[in-house]
Amino acid sequence: MAGLVQLARMIDKARSFKEDQIADYIYPCPLDKIILNFLRIDSDEFATKTMDCGDDEISAWSKETLKNKKASEFDFINDQILERRPGSEDRLKYFYETRDKIDPSRTDINTWVDLLDLEEGRLPPK
Repeated sequence: MAGLVQLARMIDKARSFKEDQIADYIYPCPLDKIILNFLRIDSDEFATKTMDCGDDEISAWSKETLKNKKASEFDFINDQILERRPGSEDRLKYFYETRDKIDPSRTDINTWVDLLDLEEGRLPPK
């Protein structure tokens, strides 16, 4: 959405956060923070916007906000999100434990986005 990977997912989480229905999800997670920084908006302000606007309005707002950004900047941000890996031993341990609960055979999963896709059933079987 609006050229940003994970933006639509972040919108859903922000709405759930505002409605106190977030469950086990985290808003804003480190991936969300990358997008929020790129959009130059506070997480609470963005969450409020998601309650006041539909997806199409947020997409249009995001496009307008980012209209002066270069394609290379979008590529950089999207790569930051898509390639993010656990950054410490405790996060790596958590990552592997979570992955192994879902499917221990998927040792090819090594980024947070891949783990989310595995958890939410978007990856094809190995």
